[in-house]
Amino acid sequence: MKFTTIIAALAIGAASSLAGAADDTVSMLIKDGLEAGKHTKNTISDDIKLYFGKQRTPAVDRKLWEGSTTQKSMRKSAKEHCETAFVSAILRLQDRARREGGNAVVNIVSGGSNESDTEYTCISGRVTGAVTLRGTVVKLK
Repeated sequence: MKFTTIIAALAIGAASSLAGAADDTVSMLIKDGLEAGKHTKNTISDDIKLYFGKQRTPAVDRKLWEGSTTQKSMRKSAKEHCETAFVSAILRLQDRARREGGNAVVNIVSGGSNESDTEYTCISGRVTGAVTLRGTVVKLK
């Protein structure tokens, strides 16, 4: 009985370490994600302006909402699922801006700590990719 328990514990441990090993944190270019968003069914539109990291913005009239969204995607390659998840996250932020009456999302950062204005972070696994974007919906002057 003890032997069976040990074998089961080893099998569970091996399976969980293999599952975790499949996830990689990769940096992707924002410009490539935005370009991919021009060729999707639901496209990233220009009515809600997007400002990443510490990019300079026009004067802000008022801050309306601050928060984050995490989106996942299942595609054939890591590049495809990361870009699709990025586009979905941008679309969610733009939808939130419209609901709040904003016209821009500023200070968009990826993964909570990446303040880049050129790259975002994607957690890429064998089957899915996940992108978390945090931003502030504002009304620009």
